[in-house]
Amino acid sequence: MSSKRAKIGLKEVRALGPNETIWDTSVTGFCARHRESAAVFYGLKYRTAEGVQRWQTIGRHGSPWTPDTARTEAIRLLGEVAKGGDPSGDKHNRRRAMTVAELCDQYLVDAKAGKIIRRGKTKKASTLTIDAGRIERHIKPLLGRKPVAAVTSGEIAEFMHDVASGKTAATVKTGKHGLARVSGGRGTASRTVGLLGGIFTYAMKLGLRADNPVRGVERHGDNKRDRRLTDEEYARLGGSLRDLKAEMWPPAVAMARFLAVSGWRRGEAIELRWGEVDLATRTARLKDTKTGYSLRPLSHRAVEIIGSIAFGTKKADSLVFAPSKGAGAMTGFPKYWRKIARKANLPSDAIPHVLRHSVASVAADAGYSELTIANLIGHKQHSMTSRYSHVADAVLLAAADAVSDRIANLMGDAKPESVVVQLRPAK
Repeated sequence: MSSKRAKIGLKEVRALGPNETIWDTSVTGFCARHRESAAVFYGLKYRTAEGVQRWQTIGRHGSPWTPDTARTEAIRLLGEVAKGGDPSGDKHNRRRAMTVAELCDQYLVDAKAGKIIRRGKTKKASTLTIDAGRIERHIKPLLGRKPVAAVTSGEIAEFMHDVASGKTAATVKTGKHGLARVSGGRGTASRTVGLLGGIFTYAMKLGLRADNPVRGVERHGDNKRDRRLTDEEYARLGGSLRDLKAEMWPPAVAMARFLAVSGWRRGEAIELRWGEVDLATRTARLKDTKTGYSLRPLSHRAVEIIGSIAFGTKKADSLVFAPSKGAGAMTGFPKYWRKIARKANLPSDAIPHVLRHSVASVAADAGYSELTIANLIGHKQHSMTSRYSHVADAVLLAAADAVSDRIANLMGDAKPESVVVQLRPAK
């Protein structure tokens, strides 16, 4: 890294090339450094009263840091050093003393700002909401006060056991009148430990510790992946939806029925817009799902459900499953689902995501391949050709019809009226 000396001004900063540093001639130790990226940072090199050389980063060039404001800050820091202080050492010690709760809070701030990247993508708002819930309800109560640098793999294993055994189980307020039941369990424990792994990887990047205590901790299997509705549970679910049709918000009933026959993720249905749906070709083109762009076939049953919705506008940017109040998404669907599940006498583990596993299981029972099932429900192993397609093909439509008809029959629903499908013209 090359260096030169001059009084630092805007002209000198703009003239800096990659890996160049300019040392200020008016304030000893003050400099501007151009890193390998396009960023220029201001910093200060000084010696403590004990003769230890330190480096203190002041900030990146740009508001509020200009040559003048950064120089003023360097003078202030040198004043602290003259009084026996050690700004860089104090900052290091504060980091060393950071608690897990403080780390989690900083992690969420950076994740919301798009600074946490996983598999080339930033986390979605819905995922961050789940992360925040797990942090507040499990991580902070059990590990929040521990220093980040002191957490061991043994404590992570103990944490997982405590969450699995229900130590963090509680009923908490989620708003003015809302309640959330925190039950813990092995699946929750495993997923929360997975989140902790990401948080401690983030801690390593911040220089808070050299290792990740989550690595090597064997997690429980997630039993919810194997959970599917039985034939009897499907029958009770169908009866519940028919009984509640007259008293519950119609789009909520429609969404529950749609999830049951389609296997979509709950968030995908909640955020579905009319502009993403083509009922004529029975195709949905989802622009932004958990796995990116996704092309989905719509069964006759799904088309009938969507086509019967009479609430809200049908503009391209309007939600298909409109909320009962406001203009946002139907965030209250979990509460609707709990009422549906109670009416159907379904066990507590029969959450909406189980409907997704059930669709995949029914498709597998019918002998469809993993690739076909992946395309039906938008799994991450979906066909690579789907990104270039605009309309679901006849094979996928036939599979979607067969699977949704089987599920609808189990739920006791009548067969829908025939729907004319607009096929692509032969080339």
